[in-house]
Amino acid sequence: MNAAPTTAPVEPTDPAGRPLPLIAVTMGDGAGIGPEVIVPALLHPDTVRRCRPVVIGDATRLRQAAGILGLSCEIATVETLDQAEFTEGRVNVIDLGLLPADLPWGRLSAVAGDAAYQYVRVAAELAVRGDVQGICTAPLNKEALHAGGHLYPGHTELLAHLTGVEEVSMMLSTPKVKVIHVTTHIGLIDAVHRIEPGLVERTVRRGHEAMVRAGVPEPVIGVCGINPHAGENGLFGYGEEEEKIVPAIEVLRADGIDAVGPLPADTAFFLASRGDYDLIVAMYHDQGHGPVKVMGIEAGVNLTVGLPVIRTSVDHGTAFDIAGTGRAEAGSMVEALRQAAEMATAPAR
Repeated sequence: MNAAPTTAPVEPTDPAGRPLPLIAVTMGDGAGIGPEVIVPALLHPDTVRRCRPVVIGDATRLRQAAGILGLSCEIATVETLDQAEFTEGRVNVIDLGLLPADLPWGRLSAVAGDAAYQYVRVAAELAVRGDVQGICTAPLNKEALHAGGHLYPGHTELLAHLTGVEEVSMMLSTPKVKVIHVTTHIGLIDAVHRIEPGLVERTVRRGHEAMVRAGVPEPVIGVCGINPHAGENGLFGYGEEEEKIVPAIEVLRADGIDAVGPLPADTAFFLASRGDYDLIVAMYHDQGHGPVKVMGIEAGVNLTVGLPVIRTSVDHGTAFDIAGTGRAEAGSMVEALRQAAEMATAPAR
């Protein structure tokens, strides 16, 4: 009797028959909630339908997370992306094996901080080679990262360094508003000094490109001022809006980009939330982060634009206080994977 023929796993495709994008999913800090949000998010029907995710992390930790959550699934280790099979109930992981099996949940660990760095390093290498079309990151802990010997302010700066990119932008996305930042993890005084027309212009262009890739062909972009009331025609500040922002807007509009401003930041986000603007440009960290987190931190997604591939992440931290309890919600990770797939570069295969 002849043996039954074997068939190769069917490669997931979109409705047009194109391969779904490969997304590298970094596990983040293994002592935090990253493993607990990754496993259910990768098993979610929306994720399976949109992309081919492969975790860069620790298989043992993911299995522990699945056990805590009571999920029956296969955590399958692969050495290369080509070995990954995308079938129901399977989570593919390139296992770096950096965490001890008895790593405590919810406690700061230099070992976990170093491991989180290594996960991102491998994902960046895959992106630079063009092997993946997007990166989705679970949260890392900055103190643990530093304790592990890696002195970066966060994912944004780390990924820029690892991919050899001089300048990137942070974008936050919620159901009501999207915001891109001209400056991020620096002090307010330093931020005001750093802002200049070229940086504003490049930031808006990166935001415009990201919105077009996300399916908004002609985005309307609101650009915040620096001072209260955007300077109120010189009443507040020292003319920073006229010096640092207006020249950039003039160049952008001449190139056909619909950039509007400088806008008073205290009303810009309200106007965006009702649909007047597709994207808001914040001048500094808290100007953008505060309103976004009030409007929708539960569904918020953090994006880095300007890298070789799009990078998305949940817009919450490692939540050490609930790590290992099974109480973490995976909805934001599902949304981060959705946006990574939506804004991914075209698959090579």
